[in-house]
Amino acid sequence: MTVQAARALCAGGERRHLRRRAGPAAALALLLAGPFALSGCAEALLGAAATTGLIVAEERSLGDVVDDLTIRGELNHLFFQENVDLYQNVSFSVIEGRVLLKGSVSTPEDRINALRVAWQANGVREVINEVQVTDQSGILDYARDTWISAQLKGALLLDTDVLSINYSIETVNGTVYLLGIAQDQAELERVLAHARGIDDVQRVVNHVIAKDDPRRQATP
Repeated sequence: MTVQAARALCAGGERRHLRRRAGPAAALALLLAGPFALSGCAEALLGAAATTGLIVAEERSLGDVVDDLTIRGELNHLFFQENVDLYQNVSFSVIEGRVLLKGSVSTPEDRINALRVAWQANGVREVINEVQVTDQSGILDYARDTWISAQLKGALLLDTDVLSINYSIETVNGTVYLLGIAQDQAELERVLAHARGIDDVQRVVNHVIAKDDPRRQATP
């Protein structure tokens, strides 16, 4: 099955930053290809990617990738059941069971509630709550944040000294949140420099860990 065929079977979800070592052009094409589904189609996507040789330089094991997709699917279900507004206002990234919560809510109680719901998902090892309490975010803010994230993702994809597949990027109200696995400190510094060099970035919050960090114990 090709990636295109797998994509046709799925809807919604998060873009996967997959790239070949051979060059950034193919990776950039993948970025622009559109979103992949994160629940109900993990096997199709992983199978297609493996068949076409797109899964390379990924620090997570194949089992961890599937586990993270499963956690995301359960989080979507839990947040939707809890509160539709919370489901719409809070997003999350998952890497090796570490969940990063992002978004904007109107009250501190909503922020705490998001943390509580996230811990209900099976397999969650850590929850990093970066949900902001604000009622100032609007359409223009969202468009600006989306453009910031797109610029950073593109910069990392084109940087041959950065394995962009190991990073998750989200921007909320001008704050860039980074979650991922760095090969070394030099790579992390390059990622941070790219983020800080983008116009309208107010702050960069770093939740990246090193590939030899003890928190990266293998899933039983």
